[in-house]
Amino acid sequence: MRVVIAGSSGLIGTSLVAALRQGEHEVRRLVRRRPEAPDEHGWDPAEDLLDEEALAGADAVVNLCGAGLADRRWSTERKELLVSSRVRPTALLAEAVARHGVPTLINGSAVGFYGDTGELPVTESSPPGSGFLADLCRQWEAATSPAVGAGARVVRSRTGLVIAPSGGLIGRLKPLFSVLLGAKLGDGTQYMPWISLDDAVGALRFLVEHEDVSGPVNLTGPAPVTNAEFTRALGAALGRPAPWTVPEFVLRTALGQVADEALLTGQRALPEQLDEHGYPFAHPTLDAALTPVTG
Repeated sequence: MRVVIAGSSGLIGTSLVAALRQGEHEVRRLVRRRPEAPDEHGWDPAEDLLDEEALAGADAVVNLCGAGLADRRWSTERKELLVSSRVRPTALLAEAVARHGVPTLINGSAVGFYGDTGELPVTESSPPGSGFLADLCRQWEAATSPAVGAGARVVRSRTGLVIAPSGGLIGRLKPLFSVLLGAKLGDGTQYMPWISLDDAVGALRFLVEHEDVSGPVNLTGPAPVTNAEFTRALGAALGRPAPWTVPEFVLRTALGQVADEALLTGQRALPEQLDEHGYPFAHPTLDAALTPVTG
């Protein structure tokens, strides 16, 4: 297959390029700088510019664009960036998919779509939640409508917290645990819908290759855990006790709305679509996902 990837230099994108090529697919990468390699094609979503040759004869487009969600406070300017870095690229690609008759668009989204769901399990059929993150995800997913209208198979991959050997969530937590500063956040009862990097990439490749899957798909592991459980498991895997607690007021003081929507709340999201279509999880439990990270 010929697969076009936007966001190919990120944590998931880099590994996805390698996995698709291992599967003997042709990969074309969209880059915002001047193209330097035969597989690179230029684009600039802010200016609605896209090298149309990138989509010529393409079988699928995978869009993984978006600025980091929880790595800093949400100022007005930051919120605008979080929205524009997702909605504008998605709209541009969805219109190009429709224009070129590309059969498949796999577009990023996030489990934040469901808002704070407490202990209630949520699947792809669950309704959207409230708050900035949920609104952002709704806008993000709605931007795929030109591709839907053109009859393309559109998958909206609602990704959870990615566990990778370096970078991402574990990259931020490892240094804290190494100096015995690992701690649960607030009361620790909020759910963390994790997924290993291997499974995030494996699931995206699965979605590219399986034409019977469409609509929203939760990219999460089959056994979500609470923040307290996650903290204990990571501490045990690293051989570092984590008896501490970061009080809610400290998180709110430091990060404001980010604390309330991304750290102190969560989703008990289950990958019903992946399960029903037979995706074989490499890491079905948190302990299994942590082994290649900390072993």
